[in-house]
Amino acid sequence: MSNDTFKTPLYLPSQAAAETEATITKWNVSAGDAFKKGQILGEIESAKTAFDFEAPCDGTVVKMLSVEGDTISFEEPVMEIETSDVSMKNAIPAAQAANAAPPKAAPRPSAGSTASAAATVRAVNILGLGGYLPDRVVTNKELLREFPAVTEEYIFGVTGIRERRWAKDGEKPSDMAFQASSEAIRRSGLDPKDIGGIIVSTETPDVSMPSTACILQDMLGLRGIPSFDLKAACSGWLYGLSVAKGLILAGVADDILVTGVEMQSQLLDKTDMGTYFLFGDGAGAAVVSGKRPGHAMREAILKADSKGLPLAKRSVPGYKIPIGLENLNPWIRLDGHALFRFATGGFATIIQDVVAKSGWNPQDVGWVVPHQANARILKAAAQKSGVPFERFYINIDRVGNTSSASIPLAMLDLQKDLRPGDRLVLCSVGAGVTIAALTIEW
Repeated sequence: MSNDTFKTPLYLPSQAAAETEATITKWNVSAGDAFKKGQILGEIESAKTAFDFEAPCDGTVVKMLSVEGDTISFEEPVMEIETSDVSMKNAIPAAQAANAAPPKAAPRPSAGSTASAAATVRAVNILGLGGYLPDRVVTNKELLREFPAVTEEYIFGVTGIRERRWAKDGEKPSDMAFQASSEAIRRSGLDPKDIGGIIVSTETPDVSMPSTACILQDMLGLRGIPSFDLKAACSGWLYGLSVAKGLILAGVADDILVTGVEMQSQLLDKTDMGTYFLFGDGAGAAVVSGKRPGHAMREAILKADSKGLPLAKRSVPGYKIPIGLENLNPWIRLDGHALFRFATGGFATIIQDVVAKSGWNPQDVGWVVPHQANARILKAAAQKSGVPFERFYINIDRVGNTSSASIPLAMLDLQKDLRPGDRLVLCSVGAGVTIAALTIEW
């Protein structure tokens, strides 16, 4: 074997003549790993057999070109390696060697081929979650100083909230986003430099421009990657996950950070009982990957219904009330009764639809992780959805409504109780009215 090394693609060994593809069930190596000839690089399944993928030479993995769960043609390389074994210079996939005829144009897929085509779509997974809640705990008792005739139990009965977290003076949305994002990256086992894109969902950015995502990029010490804010109110984090999946499948990046952050405590009118007790501050984040194993993102549904435009609104952007604009009604305003009806129906319908789209039955759902809007809304939605309320994960009593940060914060609390294979439904209804749902197989 020569001492000169070179890079070359590595293919799966072809099996029976009639087989054209196989599925990678497990990788035993990753980028940077050295291996010896005969070492088991991975475990593979084809239509007729399961086999170990043995290294044909000594070498080092330069780049993984496929992930666990991918279904790969025998004519596609699964990894790039570096080796000094000259016998590998002319290595070609067995399927290509057996087929000397010129390649023909692939036929257009028919409607009946949709399932098989979907099986070859690149898997996209959630790797790690992170969250941040401010230190300051604000109880109902503290807020009821503005409403001496109202009791703590009444507020809890109407909202399901006993306390929430509010940011301290001088704290910014980007500060909270940085804390949650750093934890998500750390839990993913990645280095910040591995992140290939940043999406921040927020209705309370630091400033109108630049985006909070670009500010977060700077705080993480990153440059040269796509970073942008997304506005979909309480549904924003789920919108962000779906956009991240699309960017990964489009080849824009392999690992994308999706962060939801809201600082609503300074946007509440102390005379408005409909909003004053509902909202808290916080941030939640996840790293989404197209090349690393994790918790599989399955089906998503995103909607918006403009009939709900008047139900939840605010006229002035940002996380503070600008001086001199008090007369422009800059506070968060909700049409409580109408929003209750709209949200209850929206939650129930989107849960039913995404469960059916995933090929599941309601009894298959281990947990529903909803946007923590209001406990009464979620109880009413559970009655209509077909999934018992006992399987709805609720933490609104401790954190309040943190808008687009609420689902990742709830998942962070829940994950200690999750087991591999658990089926989750994430769902939200927000201002717009935006509606979103995503299924995940843990």
